[in-house]
Amino acid sequence: MNERQAWELARWDALETRERLSRREVSAEEVVESAVLRAGQATRLNAIVTPTWDRARVDAKRLTAGPLAGVPSFTKDLSQVEGVRTTWGTAAAGHYVSKRSDPTVQVLERLGLVSLGKSATPEFGLTATTESLHFGPTKNPWDETRSTGGSSGGAAALVSSGVVPIAHGSDGGGSVRLPASCCGLVGLKVSRGRLDMEGSTLLPVNIAVHGVLTRTVRDTVAFWKGVDALAPNSKLPRLDVVDPAPRKRLRVTLVVTTPRGDAIDPEVQAALEATGKRLERLGHQVELAPCPFDKEDTDDFLALWMFLGIAHAKLGRLVVHSRFNARALEPWTHHLARKFAERPWDSAKRIRRLRAFTARWSVIMQSRDAVLMPTLGQLPPPLGYLRGDLDFDEKLERLTQTVPFTGLINAAGAPAISLPLGHSASGLPIGVQFAAAMGEERMLLELAYQLEADAPWPQLKPLVSS
Repeated sequence: MNERQAWELARWDALETRERLSRREVSAEEVVESAVLRAGQATRLNAIVTPTWDRARVDAKRLTAGPLAGVPSFTKDLSQVEGVRTTWGTAAAGHYVSKRSDPTVQVLERLGLVSLGKSATPEFGLTATTESLHFGPTKNPWDETRSTGGSSGGAAALVSSGVVPIAHGSDGGGSVRLPASCCGLVGLKVSRGRLDMEGSTLLPVNIAVHGVLTRTVRDTVAFWKGVDALAPNSKLPRLDVVDPAPRKRLRVTLVVTTPRGDAIDPEVQAALEATGKRLERLGHQVELAPCPFDKEDTDDFLALWMFLGIAHAKLGRLVVHSRFNARALEPWTHHLARKFAERPWDSAKRIRRLRAFTARWSVIMQSRDAVLMPTLGQLPPPLGYLRGDLDFDEKLERLTQTVPFTGLINAAGAPAISLPLGHSASGLPIGVQFAAAMGEERMLLELAYQLEADAPWPQLKPLVSS
């Protein structure tokens, strides 16, 4: 297969790839080889930490069952795959080859996805940009001087550039939605309990779930239909049927200010307001309202993030592996740990209060169907703007301005989806986020279908040979 043919296949989304495989228009081996060729063209994005080409060639012949059988993908490097190096985005892990696969990785394989390797992530996913000080920054295909977001930034770069049509991610504070926004993709964070990240149920607040980055709504729907069939949660509504539009007129609250009351970037606000007008034209009710959470809530979530920092710094040898070297952690992780240790009782009190946010969110959603808010408060930041070796207070202020909207949805355990519904004057993607009540993924996906059909977004920023 030559370069031109490989990039022709890049235009297929996951479902078209699967359909063409089913009709035998192309073989699984050809699909994998085309993705390997494209990955070679995309090395300058620095999105792949550990390639597993030979393993993928074997899996292309082995993984022949499942709704996405034969579709190439990548696995985020916070998840373990037996026999493959896992770095968790940190030099502190050293060279560690996993002895087992995480349960979610087994689900991905049962869906038939063929992983071509591990995608880049920041250290333990603890920040909103994929710029590991050890592995280097991952570049945004839309503008290689910009961040892909985090922490599923490697996955987003690989999907947005056309290397693969779908890639695994995870979301503990926006880590699927933020990269989706930065790279012009669809990113759904599902409800707590739908597909929780391993270990998250042991945290003081269960915040992290697995997910995927895709270019089309139907690919996201297909993935979650498959997961729902394999591992249904009896406490959550099924996702076996998702219609092409919402079944009723939705009550949507539009939010354009941050929890601190700060203004957002004018181009982000313009994309939000344009989305609100589209919703009204499509028959939905849109009402402008203040942000439903405040600075105190944000500080509570930060206390949990500080707890994660100290947990990795102090317990790495237990939760990662026995040769874990905490001294090699990045300054940002050390700063989080130190801040927690300075006022542990205050942080513990904030985390206890955060546990009640699920009930608060339920009350907030009683009078509305969805909340429309920015995914990021700013445009995708320049590389270096959120580096892990910045002064703590400076980086925290920048993070608070850039990503003030996503984390508390994780604390609520509620679903939210980022859709690429805008672009800046310079051509950067702008994602807008819809959040809903617990278990309402189906409504969000139906709304996403409707918006995609009304005005389809650019699906691909393909790379070309230098």
